[in-house]
Order: sequence, then C-alpha cells, then structure tokens
Amino acid sequence: RVDSDRIGKAVDALLRWVAGAKDQQRIRLLDEDQLLYLVISLRKIPESARVRPHRIPIPHPLIEAGGSQEVCLIVNDLSRGMPRKEAKRKIAEEGLKVSKVLGFSKMKKDFASHESKRKLCGSYDLFLVDRRIQPFLSKALGKAFYQKKKIPIPVDLSKGQWKSQFESVCSSTFLFLSTGSCSVVKVARISQTREEIVENLMAVIDGVAGLMPKKWDSIMALHLKTMDSLALPIYQSKPSFPLKID
Repeated sequence: RVDSDRIGKAVDALLRWVAGAKDQQRIRLLDEDQLLYLVISLRKIPESARVRPHRIPIPHPLIEAGGSQEVCLIVNDLSRGMPRKEAKRKIAEEGLKVSKVLGFSKMKKDFASHESKRKLCGSYDLFLVDRRIQPFLSKALGKAFYQKKKIPIPVDLSKGQWKSQFESVCSSTFLFLSTGSCSVVKVARISQTREEIVENLMAVIDGVAGLMPKKWDSIMALHLKTMDSLALPIYQSKPSFPLKID
C-alpha cells in the first residue's frame, strides 16, 4: 500500500527539516539524536486500551548493544518481589546493557513530584519493568513518560534467562494502542542512515497493518514526524463511502 519511494521522499523531507532546525538552533543539544515517529490514524476507535504493547521487530535497533543509549530496569522490590541486588547480579552475570536498576517502592518515594518524574524520564532512553507490577505503574509515571513515548516495556523477570528477552526488546519497537483514533510508535533515530530509517519504517508499517483487525482497511492515514516537526503524510486511504458530485 505504501511504496519505498514515497517513504524515502518523506524521510528526505524530514531530515532536511531537522538539518535546518539544527542550523537555526531550534533543536537543543540534548535532542540532537531525535526519534522519528509513525502516527497511525484508525478508522474505528479501539473499544478498550491494551495495557501490554504490541511488539514489532525492526531491522535496525533503536537501542544498540555498543551504543550510548541508557536503559533503566524497574523491579518489583516489594514483598515476594526481587531485591535490587539480585537483579544487579543477574544483569552482570548475563552481561546485559542496563544502566540503572530502580526499585518500584523507591521510585514511588523518590520520584513523587512532577519535576522529579520529568527528570527521571529524561535520564534514560528506554525503560523496562517487571511485568508483575506493570498494572500498578501508571500512577507512578506521570505525564512526561506518556508525552515522550517512554512507557516502560514489560519483561518477565521470573524466567531464568533474561538475555533473549532484553535483546528482543532492544531489536523491536512497541505499539501502545490508545483509546483514541490515533496512536504513535517509534520507528528510527535521526543518527541512523537514510537507508536504515526507510527499512525500519517499512518494517513498522507492515507490522502495524498486520496487527489491525481488518489489516489495511483499519488504517485511515499514516504520518511521519519528529517530536517537534509537522507530521508528513505517507499514506491516506480512500473514502469508505461513495463521493457524490452534483
């Protein structure tokens, strides 16, 4: 439904906009490695929001094994949970790329204010969370996590082997379907090559269409954007009703 030439033109236009914004210092230094997002407009609003995200594999990871991106793991340090020391030992044992292990109780205590939540959100590129506490996480996160599309990804820490799960997360992007008609999913980083961005975008579009109840018939439009740019159209469906011209 969407050919690579059309996607390539949208990527080129967006990269030109980013380059121009950098020249005019409209992009802060902290935002130089911006993310690109696919905005999905659906014909029908989902009946209910899905708590767990849909995983979509991408050929060029957003979190690279040897990259500078920071990962934070939120663990269940409550009763019958996992102490931070045990989680750190497991991470070191398996050689996982995790910069910070944060206990859920400590998170609620030390990051209670809006400003502290905003700083926590900005300190890491990816957040993972023990799937057992994910249902209780929304109140502890705050608006910043939702605005920046950094909702923690659930992982099953009860399994003996973590490495394959963590690698799967890092080589994927995640679609959280909202209760509205629009959802947003990360597709690439500005620092990646044009070819890598196009390949990721094609993979995400195919993945999104495959997840929809009526496949492409569920999708009204697709747009590409950064956090600050305008949304560039890359797909628009035909009207589902006949047009009457007098």
